[in-house]
Amino acid sequence: MDRFRPVLAVLTAALLAVPGITALSSAARAADADLARNGGFETGLDGWTCPAGTTVNTPVHSGGSALRATPAGSDNAQCAQRVTVRPDSQYTLSGYVRGSYVYLGASGTGTTDVSTWTQSAPDWQRLTTTFRTGPATSSVTIYTHGWYGTGAYYADDLTLTGPGVDAGQPPAAPTGLRTGTVTSTSVALSWTAVPGATGYAVYRDGVKTQTAGGTSATVTGLTAATAYSFQVTATNDTGESARSATVTATTATGSGGGDGGSSGLPAHALVGYLHASFANGSGYTRLADVPDSWDVIDLAFGEPTSATSGDIRFDRCPVTECPTVESDADFKAAIKAKQAAGKKVLISIGGANGQVQLTTTAARDTFVSSVSKIIDEYGLDGLDIDFEGHSLSLNTGDTDFRNPTTPVVVNLISALKTLKARYGARFVLTMAPETFFVQMGYQYYGTGKWGGQDPRCGAYLPVIHALRDDLTLLHVQDYNSGPIMGLDNQYHSMGGADFHTAMTDMLLTGFPVAGDPNNVFSPLRPDQVAIGMPASVNAGNGYVAPAEVTKSLDCLTKRTGCGTYTPHGTWPALRGLMTWSVNWDRFAGWEFQRMFDGYFG
Repeated sequence: MDRFRPVLAVLTAALLAVPGITALSSAARAADADLARNGGFETGLDGWTCPAGTTVNTPVHSGGSALRATPAGSDNAQCAQRVTVRPDSQYTLSGYVRGSYVYLGASGTGTTDVSTWTQSAPDWQRLTTTFRTGPATSSVTIYTHGWYGTGAYYADDLTLTGPGVDAGQPPAAPTGLRTGTVTSTSVALSWTAVPGATGYAVYRDGVKTQTAGGTSATVTGLTAATAYSFQVTATNDTGESARSATVTATTATGSGGGDGGSSGLPAHALVGYLHASFANGSGYTRLADVPDSWDVIDLAFGEPTSATSGDIRFDRCPVTECPTVESDADFKAAIKAKQAAGKKVLISIGGANGQVQLTTTAARDTFVSSVSKIIDEYGLDGLDIDFEGHSLSLNTGDTDFRNPTTPVVVNLISALKTLKARYGARFVLTMAPETFFVQMGYQYYGTGKWGGQDPRCGAYLPVIHALRDDLTLLHVQDYNSGPIMGLDNQYHSMGGADFHTAMTDMLLTGFPVAGDPNNVFSPLRPDQVAIGMPASVNAGNGYVAPAEVTKSLDCLTKRTGCGTYTPHGTWPALRGLMTWSVNWDRFAGWEFQRMFDGYFG
């Protein structure tokens, strides 16, 4: 029984007896609604994303069903739902849970994300929390989850109470479209704001090429000395307006500025992995639905037929796993549309489950031919190497990263140089090693001069060094990492700005490999380096809040706001950020994307 309910009833009755209070109370409640879909799980998991969940008939708090989800050692069994809300509005999230360490929360609020939890609930316990949406927030993600390896939890009657969203009408067409700075590869556009619009779409020569959150956009990836026409539309949750009046512009001749070098990347780029071959708790995202903030999209993953075959296959997610997967024709059309908008689409090879070991020259040659086949079939811009686990390790006695002798390393270098030569200067080559394979090399390299060390320590260094003139981007995974010693000879751990600052400083400053001053890994150019981070708490260990990311960027690019670690230089040309993944960022309300856009503009 709720011990406070009789007191509340008496107080309410007293208030209603006061003149003028009756209408206010009923009107305030009339606007609120429960926006959660299937919060009682009476129709199974409809509306929810619950990779480790199911519905049960007992125990239940009410009705005939409840959620049961079981965390694992590396999974908290989150169950989540995306809900449309009103901007700048107050909401109450509540629900009933059973089990140990059960959480209830909301993310993507646009203000302060909230959560509440119980340490132990042997019987049904009500959890509740409140939040206010930001002025531009149109949706939030509500969730419940347990804790790693603590056993099953139960949830029922989850509600999100607050103002509903009216259907409304599409906005009016934008006016005042005009051109700004024009280079050989880009045209800047601006227009007048449209009341009720939540976004805008840009059309180039009649084809939609990108979207914008505000009243300006720069169209990139254009051809020199070429005439183009542009229009814009306004959008909201209801639909899209008619197109604006057309403006035209002709790009300059020559190789005029701002295209980020031969790779065609913008000065600051956002890189993200798109789950293209598998499904998980983040949900499937169609390539065409990836927002235009993402400059490099890595299709995850191409995997080998066996660890040592070198035969790489890219099998798109089957409809049995990804019911909303697009057709091959639509997928290829989306690639072309992204490229028309100046984006780069790459095939990423490897991943946590795709061990690739090119132990022989035959495997090397098969790797080149099979990867080329994928690139040609889909018309891709290049290749991302995401070798993890035991893909790369160094043989005993291989102690000089500048002159490697281990076959899996030598053959990989040869294969990548062959691919670069085959496709030319604009071929995009990126790498996403873990810290163990790169920065750990400051202390340990391979088995060491006297043996006994993990042979994978620093094993990426000879590959990066050999390809540094061909390498477009290195974005080391600053996540799922143990403590790593920085150039201050102190260990740094995930979870804050200092870790990202220290790890990135090592790439931009260089370091003696295994402490040998005669064996120095030279620094990379800042335009070759992006910082790799998980998009959300669900995406991987090592998530940091946007404020901590901003601190690290300020420290590295402006040398302001540094924490306990001070970098050895200032690099305003730092290329940008990489995240795992586009899907997890969408699941979290695009927090990572919004943070990048807010910082780099």
